[in-house]
Amino acid sequence: MNKEMETNRPAHPPTPGGAVALASTEKRTGWLHGYYRWVICALLFFATTINYIDRQIIGVLKPHLEGVFGWSQIDYGNIIFSFQLAYAIGYAVTGRFMDRVGVRLGFGLAVLLWSVAAMAHGLARSVAGFCAARFGLGFAEGGNFPASIKTVAEWFPKKERALATGIFNAGSNVGAVVTPLAAPWLAVTFGWPVAFYVTGALGFLWLVAWWMIYRHPHQHPRVSAEELAHIQRDPPDPAVKISWLQLLRHRQTWSITLGMLFTAPVWWFYLYWVPDFLNKQHGLNLMQLGPPLVVIYLLADVGSVAGGWISSHLIHRGWSVNAARKTAMLICALCEVPVCLAPLVSNVWVAVCLIGLAASAHQGFSANLFTTVSDTMPRFTVSSAVGIGGLAGSIGGMFVAQLVGHILEWTHNNYFVPFAIAASAYLTVLLIIHLLLPTLAPMKLPQTAPQQTTQP
Repeated sequence: MNKEMETNRPAHPPTPGGAVALASTEKRTGWLHGYYRWVICALLFFATTINYIDRQIIGVLKPHLEGVFGWSQIDYGNIIFSFQLAYAIGYAVTGRFMDRVGVRLGFGLAVLLWSVAAMAHGLARSVAGFCAARFGLGFAEGGNFPASIKTVAEWFPKKERALATGIFNAGSNVGAVVTPLAAPWLAVTFGWPVAFYVTGALGFLWLVAWWMIYRHPHQHPRVSAEELAHIQRDPPDPAVKISWLQLLRHRQTWSITLGMLFTAPVWWFYLYWVPDFLNKQHGLNLMQLGPPLVVIYLLADVGSVAGGWISSHLIHRGWSVNAARKTAMLICALCEVPVCLAPLVSNVWVAVCLIGLAASAHQGFSANLFTTVSDTMPRFTVSSAVGIGGLAGSIGGMFVAQLVGHILEWTHNNYFVPFAIAASAYLTVLLIIHLLLPTLAPMKLPQTAPQQTTQP
């Protein structure tokens, strides 16, 4: 009996107490014994890095492509609108898809499709062509965050989720750092289409690693019984199916939905318009954009991890989840306010530091906003809830892309109004979240009907 238990893995996840007795994989974990969940987190980090390289390259090359194709600010706004429209659809559809088929298959398909779409940009020669390529990219990239948040919920206990989310979300900033260093050099040296071909191909390398490495924790040969018990230390969620309409009846869903509706468009603005802001207001050319953008997104990287660390640290010190998450979000929201001064300063590096602080604050705020989903909702609804939130954020991004394009066209590239909107968004969102969820109360699910039994 004991020998059999040492060589077989249970078909279903064990209970937290029973998991301790399973020692089937301890001999195979090596130096990663008890920590393999962080390998999975690393995969999510690299996927997010590639995701942001593929989406940000259009913003970095915008000053160059604008000269090649004669785009107006409204033309560029329409190209961004196409991505946001598809991203909204993809975010919603893929969230439900991940819940149904699992993240191993679902995430793999998403990366495959967005890599093909990213490379297709190199074939575009008109605004319509770029809109089509951006639409395909947006739809497939909509799967990244629903899949990543669901993976974190499956692989990490609640007290570690904010940190894990902050770490994988930091990949967005690494991607944003790599892109302005690599894309201009590729475009100038080999031509702008090659920049899209090379960056788009990175997703295929990640896909190989994902398919070889990823399994659900209770099926993974590298997860020890001790680590599995740690992952499953929280009480199990009740087995209740819930539709989107049912999700929308809960304040927890509206919290993430409204949070992303107001904050996600701000990040899109930073991602797609800051290179143009530095070009138009400070005269930086394509090859000069690299260092300022690197500084901005390195600061954002620090904020992503620090924002998650702050709330996790406070929880470890005995704070309630509610107080820890909201305190971290308040700190980040206050750090966002000074960005309204960015278009008013004449020194480029002062403007860069203000935008970098704001980007850092956004990422720290987002790490905690995403984590409130897994704090308040059962695991099997996480991807769907994040998908609904992403849908709202992308819809907001669609209209902000059009709004910013028209504002800049009408005001001859005056960026004050867009930055002022960004400065006020996060305090507004935190107030909304607090009014909806004063205590971050868990979602109350309907009870399953008891099974009928036959009387003797």
